[in-house]
Amino acid sequence: MNVLIVYCHPSKNSFTNVVKESFIKGLKEAGHNYQISDLYAEEFNPIMSETEYLREGFYDLNAPVPEEIIKEQEKINASDMIVFIYPDFWTSSPAMLEGWFQRVWTYGFAYGDNPTMKALDKALFLVTMGGTLDDEIRRTQLEAMKTVMVGDRIRNRAKICEVHVFDQMTRGYGNDQNRAERMDKFSKKAYELGKCLGK
Repeated sequence: MNVLIVYCHPSKNSFTNVVKESFIKGLKEAGHNYQISDLYAEEFNPIMSETEYLREGFYDLNAPVPEEIIKEQEKINASDMIVFIYPDFWTSSPAMLEGWFQRVWTYGFAYGDNPTMKALDKALFLVTMGGTLDDEIRRTQLEAMKTVMVGDRIRNRAKICEVHVFDQMTRGYGNDQNRAERMDKFSKKAYELGKCLGK
């Protein structure tokens, strides 16, 4: 299976990075092929230009798409599956990933009368969270995130969609021992998700 990982975190000193590395380890052991768009490391520009807006806002297929966006779209169409790995920042993904969707989901590619984006076999979200899903407010926020990510951005662009949240990962606040234990548990889960992909 060919897998595209869209990874979005500003620091290697993070549990999100551990999730990514554990998932990739599982992918490799299962013999899957993968490529990665590491948005911070690659300094992806999340800001839509006026030219891009005018293309989208007026549904203008004759207007050019930036080369760096075409490369992201080519990665998607060369893949069977897309995996998003990122932290929950204020009930959303980091601004870098928000901008990735806004710039990569172009008219004629992700939407329109005859979009050229392939229907992926699967979309997978691996989301890290400082808070706990034991709290009702966090569960409500998670459903809101799913509405945006799964209901709107993926919708019919993948045949199957899964969201896995790794919660209670905050530093401090008396959570250090729990965080260490959950880090071990969740890194193993991320590894298994990568290893058992497609089964």
